[in-house]
Amino acid sequence: MSDQAAETEKLPRLVRLYIRQVLIGFGLSGVFVGLLLGLDVAHLRTLMLATDGGAIAAFMLFFFNGLVFAGVQFAMTIMRMAEPEDKGPRGGRRAPVATGQLARVSVSAGK
Repeated sequence: MSDQAAETEKLPRLVRLYIRQVLIGFGLSGVFVGLLLGLDVAHLRTLMLATDGGAIAAFMLFFFNGLVFAGVQFAMTIMRMAEPEDKGPRGGRRAPVATGQLARVSVSAGK
């Protein structure tokens, strides 16, 4: 086993999960930015190629979308790890049961 693989095995499970989700998020960001620029949505590719800071803009678009996608990916994974909710009664007050019997109600006459 290589040294890098041995180091990876020492990481806690949650850290490994986080790193994996960050890599997936940045992979999705690469695909998303690639499609944005490839399809020239809102003439972004044209604008980036025409300006001096186009490479910086492309990197920032990739990086910040990567942060968002990684965060969403990690949040979805953590929420899916929750135990399923029990559908049965969970205590507290019970719902009233309709008996079908009439009840006498007294009403005072207005003045």
